[in-house]
Amino acid sequence: MEKANPEQVGDCPDRPPYELLLICPSGLSPSQVSVVFDEAYDRIPHPAIDLENSVSEIWDLRVQQNSSLFNGKKFRYGGHALGADSDHLPRKFSIVIFMLLYLYLRTFVGTNLNPMWEKFLVPSEDDCRKCQHTSSPLGNGAVVETSDKKILVLQRSYNVGEFPGHYVFPGGHPEPEAVGIVSHQYAKDSNNAELISNRVSQEMFDSIIREVVEEIGVSATTLCNPDFIGISRRDLNVRPTAFFFIKCDLQSKEIQQFYSRAQDGYESTQLYTVSMKDLEIMAPKMPGCHQGGFALYKLMVEAAKQT
Repeated sequence: MEKANPEQVGDCPDRPPYELLLICPSGLSPSQVSVVFDEAYDRIPHPAIDLENSVSEIWDLRVQQNSSLFNGKKFRYGGHALGADSDHLPRKFSIVIFMLLYLYLRTFVGTNLNPMWEKFLVPSEDDCRKCQHTSSPLGNGAVVETSDKKILVLQRSYNVGEFPGHYVFPGGHPEPEAVGIVSHQYAKDSNNAELISNRVSQEMFDSIIREVVEEIGVSATTLCNPDFIGISRRDLNVRPTAFFFIKCDLQSKEIQQFYSRAQDGYESTQLYTVSMKDLEIMAPKMPGCHQGGFALYKLMVEAAKQT
């Protein structure tokens, strides 16, 4: 479990379009991932008034163009810390602490997806400080391996808002409302702080199973428990994504049959079941954060060979 070094993310002209913020090649279970849900990690408004005002202006314009846009809630990624060994865990493990607070979709559209998104960044080596003015909702992605050792890859629909036609791993977002969080007041409730943090932590793992079920069409009973393998952030509009590795009990041909009836099948046009070699060829046509997810998967595979 570590921060990526320059060699791992590419400190050269050929640097890939992502950064690996956290690498957990052995994979972590829910009991090894804690969440600090606190308003201290909320977005800080930008001091430049015109730039900050553009957040609302861009959202209002998008709503005029598409009245179906819904200002939903997501979790904000506010950084992480590596905890000390815990009494109830093997000593070789540390706890990863995520610092999240929910935000509205309008803030994501107005900061990370703002044409001037780079102006929201603060020149800093500190990751949290660098992105303190962006919304940075935490996405999730799953590297799903079939029983015949193939990896599932979707091709996004051309009707989606981001990266139409690109290859992606199944994924989406953990959802605040899935754990009953409807306002910032929950972050101020010290009496239930531990309970809320535990719910958010579990939602990270529950949500990626939901996303795979909804996008691929398989039953949750065919999926093994997810292993958290790290966080990738694409360079373009600094979008962070937590990645998980999940084994599926089904073979490739069986999964293709389920995909035709997937609940969220409209988000993609095709499901591919590919080898590692094929995935290497497809990866450059993925969004940067998903290229980072592939890099995390390769680090996991290499670590497994050395054990």
